Amino acid sequence: MTPQRRRQDLTTISLIGVAHGTSHFFHMLLPPLFPVFIRDFGLSYAELGLLVSSFFVISGIGQALAGFVVDRVGARPILFAALACFVGAGVAASMAQGFWTLMLAAALAGVGNCPFHPADFTVLNKRVSQPRLGHAFSVHGISGNLGWAAAPVFLIGLQSATGSWRLACLGAAAWAALVIVALWIGRGAIDDSQGAWQKPAGAAALAPEHPLAFLRLPSVWLCFSFFFWSTAALSAMQSFAGPALGAMHGLPLAATAFVVTGYMLCGAAGMVVGGFLVARAERLERVIGLAMSASAVALLVVASGALPGTLAMALAAMAGFGTGLAGPSRDMLIKRAAPPGATGRVYGTVYSGLDVGFALAAPVFGWLMDHGQPASVFVGAAVALGLGVASAGLVGLRIRRPAVQSPA
Repeated sequence: MTPQRRRQDLTTISLIGVAHGTSHFFHMLLPPLFPVFIRDFGLSYAELGLLVSSFFVISGIGQALAGFVVDRVGARPILFAALACFVGAGVAASMAQGFWTLMLAAALAGVGNCPFHPADFTVLNKRVSQPRLGHAFSVHGISGNLGWAAAPVFLIGLQSATGSWRLACLGAAAWAALVIVALWIGRGAIDDSQGAWQKPAGAAALAPEHPLAFLRLPSVWLCFSFFFWSTAALSAMQSFAGPALGAMHGLPLAATAFVVTGYMLCGAAGMVVGGFLVARAERLERVIGLAMSASAVALLVVASGALPGTLAMALAAMAGFGTGLAGPSRDMLIKRAAPPGATGRVYGTVYSGLDVGFALAAPVFGWLMDHGQPASVFVGAAVALGLGVASAGLVGLRIRRPAVQSPA
C-alpha cells in the first residue's frame, strides 16, 4: 500500500473521529450540569431523565430516516448540517430559563446527532482501505468514548473557571463551530462520492432491491436489539452512576461526577485492544459476549455495596473496558449483516436502537434514583448488558448459517 493511500486513510479516519467525538460530546451537553439545573430551576431527576429521553427519541427517529438520506444525497453535506445543529444546541442551552428552554437545547442536539452513525460509517466503508477498516472502526468508537469523557471535564471545568454554566454551554457551541471549520478544510477526505472502496463482485449484475428490503433481515433487528440493551446499560452509567455512588457511599458530587469520565476512558482503552482483535477473530459474537459479561459482573459487584466507595468508583469505571473492547467487533458484525448498497440504511436503523435505549432507560433509572434505589442502577445496567450479549450471539448465528448451509 502506497504512502499516499496511508495518508488518505489517516486523514479520513481522523476527521470522522473528531466529528464522531463531537456528536458524543453533545450527548452529554446537559447531564454534567444536572445538579446546577436542580439548584437553579428546581427540576427532579425524573424531569432531567425526560430531557435525555427527548434527545434520544428525536435522534432515534431521525437516525433511521437519516440512513435513507445519506444513501441518496451523500454523507458529507449531512455532516455539516448536523454540526450546525450542535452549535445551535449549545447557544440554546446557554440561554435556558427553565425546563422548556432546556428541552429546546436537547431537541436541537438530538436533530444534530441523528445522522452521525449512518454518515460516519458510509464514509469509512467507502473511503478507507479494507486492511485498515477494523482500526477505523476502533478509532471511531474511541473518539465517541473520548467525546463522552471530555464533556463532563470540559463543562464542569469551564463552569468552575468562569463561574457560569451558561459560558460553559457557549464553549461547547464554539467547539462545534471549530469542528465545522476543520471538516471544511479537509472536505476532500470525507467525500463519499469517490474513494478506495469497490463494489462486491457481481453487484452490478444484481437487480436493484426495494429500499426497504433490508428490513426483512432478522440479523438487522437482532443488531437493533443488541444496541437497545447495551445502550440501556450505558444510559444508566452516563446519567446516574455518579449520583448513585454518592447516595450509596456518601461521596461528594465533585468526586463521583468523574466516574463517567473514567468509564469512557477505560472504554476507549478497550477499543484500542478491540481494534486488533477484530482483525483476528472469526467469531465476533464471542469477543462481544466475553467482554460485556465481564463488565456485567463488575457492575453487580458495585451494586452489592461490598466495596468501599473509592474502590466501587474504580470498578465502575473499569467496567467500561469490557464494553469498549466489544465495540469494534460490534461494528464489524453489523457490516457483515448489511446487504451491498444499503450501508447508510442499515447503520441508521441499527444505531437507532442506541437512541431508543437511551430514551426509554433514562426515565426508568431516574425514577429509581428518585425512589431511593441507587444500587438498582447498577443491577439494571448489568442485566441489560447480559441481554445485549444474547442478542449478539443470535446475530452471529444468523450470519454464519448461510455459509454453513451453502454447498462446498
